[in-house]
Amino acid sequence: MAIGTNLSEQGFRPRRLMVHLGLIAGAFVMLYPLLWLFSASLKPSHLIFSDPSAIPTEIRLENYVEGWDGPAGSFGRFFLNSFVIATLAVIGNVMACSFVAYAFARLDFAFRRTLFALMLGTIMLPLHATLIPQYVLFNNLGWVNTILPIVVPRFLAVDAFFIFLMVQFIRGIPRELDEAAAIDGAGPIRIYFAIILPLLSPALVTTAVFSFLWTYEDFLTPLVYLTSLENYTVPLGLRLFMASTGVSAWGPMLAMSLLSLVPMFIVFFVFQRRLIEGIATTGLKG
Repeated sequence: MAIGTNLSEQGFRPRRLMVHLGLIAGAFVMLYPLLWLFSASLKPSHLIFSDPSAIPTEIRLENYVEGWDGPAGSFGRFFLNSFVIATLAVIGNVMACSFVAYAFARLDFAFRRTLFALMLGTIMLPLHATLIPQYVLFNNLGWVNTILPIVVPRFLAVDAFFIFLMVQFIRGIPRELDEAAAIDGAGPIRIYFAIILPLLSPALVTTAVFSFLWTYEDFLTPLVYLTSLENYTVPLGLRLFMASTGVSAWGPMLAMSLLSLVPMFIVFFVFQRRLIEGIATTGLKG
């Protein structure tokens, strides 16, 4: 039996080797754009596209200095604006979407199912379909060229995807906990803060991570509402390196593009385990 087991294990080794080689090849294909970006950020502009090698033959660290200084001032200002907007978006989505999700999942009120269906319908509504009416509204309010059109809607629970995610998670929390708290005299608000919110942490982390990533890398919304350079975010700041005459600062732009990915990687790797936990548990709870 032992000999047969050893032979069977040895017979599976070539298959395992092929699987590992395939995974390594797939990982290399996925990581190659990042490797090329890192290599190109160290090359002079005239070698970025003429030299296809992954290892730069000539290193130019000035790309990072020139990129940080930027074509319109310090690039650090753009990073600060992006962090402020993304942080406020995270706070708004976590607070507002959890409130609305709790109401849909636990409270009984008129037209609850109809309103929930209408909310889910907004997920299929393209952003471009509401862009012009929203711009007219925010322009009449005098909010254009401020971060208010980007941040304020997050505090009004406009992201139906996160509401749906939290509703699915809350539905998996036993109602007996709510009933026990109600017997002790707790109202809906106290039940939310004392019971639902602590148990909702995996879904809250998932919402926070995706909110930060999607807001941080958003290009269209800041492009529409932000007009002055001091309010620009990182994506808009990167666009400044692309000159309309065709003479673009490729080296500094790629250097800042690489630096702009660092916060996203940090957020993802720090919350990776909680993020996977939140997605998995939300998917299992129906």
